[in-house]
Amino acid sequence: MNKDKALEELFLAQKPHFDDSDAFMASLTKRLDAVEFIKQHQEAALHRYKMAMVVAFVAGIIGGAVGMVFLLSTPANVPLFTFRIQFIFLQWLSENSRIIVAAALSLLMSVGLISITYNIVDMMNIRARLKGQPLP
Repeated sequence: MNKDKALEELFLAQKPHFDDSDAFMASLTKRLDAVEFIKQHQEAALHRYKMAMVVAFVAGIIGGAVGMVFLLSTPANVPLFTFRIQFIFLQWLSENSRIIVAAALSLLMSVGLISITYNIVDMMNIRARLKGQPLP
């Protein structure tokens, strides 16, 4: 309670004064210009971010399609890679190479899609913050 009174007295004792309105307006204009510059910089960064996302999405789709076409165009009974060593783990890896590569490619594409979705939501939040709207 005493702290509230002390703060109230401190704020009441503080009386701002504006002697030179030209200097105040110049300072205010300078600050508003700085805010506008920062907003423009953030908009440009958001635009670059969106373009990078589009490029990553297109490259991922093309890379995934090429990988799937390669995987499906090779004969089913021929492993994708072989080892010339008779070690049981490497032999199992060689025999199941098609399944392993397909699973890894699917996992990579899923992680990429989740990442792109997360980044799109992040960009929407940044845009909402720039426009002063409440976040969803």
